[in-house]
Amino acid sequence: MALKLFIIATVVLAGAVTVASCPPTDREALLAFRSALHEPYLGIFNSWSGYDCCHNWYGVSCDPETRRVADINLRGESEDPIFERAGRTGYMTGTISPAICKLRRLSSIIIADWKGISGEIPTCITSLPFLRILDLIGNKLSGPIPAGIGRLQRLTVLNVADNLISATIPSSLTRISTLTHLDLRNNRISGELPRDFGRLGMLSRALLSRNQFSGTIPSSISNIYRLADLDLSLNRLSGQIPASLGKMAVLSTLNLDGNLISGPIPITLINSAVSILNLSRNALDGEIPDAFGQGSYFTSLDLSYNKLRGPIPKSMAGAAYIGHLDLSHNHLSSSFVYNDCLCGKPLRAC
Repeated sequence: MALKLFIIATVVLAGAVTVASCPPTDREALLAFRSALHEPYLGIFNSWSGYDCCHNWYGVSCDPETRRVADINLRGESEDPIFERAGRTGYMTGTISPAICKLRRLSSIIIADWKGISGEIPTCITSLPFLRILDLIGNKLSGPIPAGIGRLQRLTVLNVADNLISATIPSSLTRISTLTHLDLRNNRISGELPRDFGRLGMLSRALLSRNQFSGTIPSSISNIYRLADLDLSLNRLSGQIPASLGKMAVLSTLNLDGNLISGPIPITLINSAVSILNLSRNALDGEIPDAFGQGSYFTSLDLSYNKLRGPIPKSMAGAAYIGHLDLSHNHLSSSFVYNDCLCGKPLRAC
């Protein structure tokens, strides 16, 4: 009788451990993911042992009800004590294994700032139906953004900045109606910006600087009501600035510097919600619009290194605020340095 009770108790306890632990398939997928990576200094994977990957596995968290792995959060730059004890930031090499796609309930994948992780983004990531955050900033990932990225209909954050990503923006990306944060900075992405960029109606930040984008700025961007931060600097964009950008209700930062943009400065940008406006190092011509007023509030206004001509607008004195102003290296005819048509003290006589 005692033996039977012992066997029953053992079976019950084993069943309880099984229910409380993460599924063996999730554990196996995590271990396969880890086997493709090498982290030599911090030992962050030392905790990845035992049967329950939901308990004290560094950077892994699970859904409390299903016990399925929900989040992978591995940051190479963190205030976590493991970094403070080591007195250094993280460094990791290897690749992101397609085994990660077997974690079907993943809500977030953050593998950021490890500096040495290379290879391509697994295309199977686009098959994860619950993925909301994909943050792979600060590695050496190459190849394209997966063509099927538009299948991630719950994605809110896509961050692949500071990598070696190439090719073009997939056409499917503009189908992600939930996207709020898009960061593609400092890669090798080329081609034109999607004409239907404006379909990303929930977007609040679009950071695409330091790439090789060409063509013109899509006017559909102005349809994104929530967009507050647009950075297209240091690309190869040409054509004129869409006047509709100056009519956007919440756009506060507009960086277009370091492109091949020509034509006049839209008058709409002078009296707009934009407070940081950088149009420097382009080929803008014509005069600075004489349209400053109480709606003109600039913490920074940089129009330097263009082909602007004519006088400094008298209405500029009526602006609500201009914290930093750079009009240098143009052809302006007022008393500002580094303009070859300026005259009057302390320059040559007019």
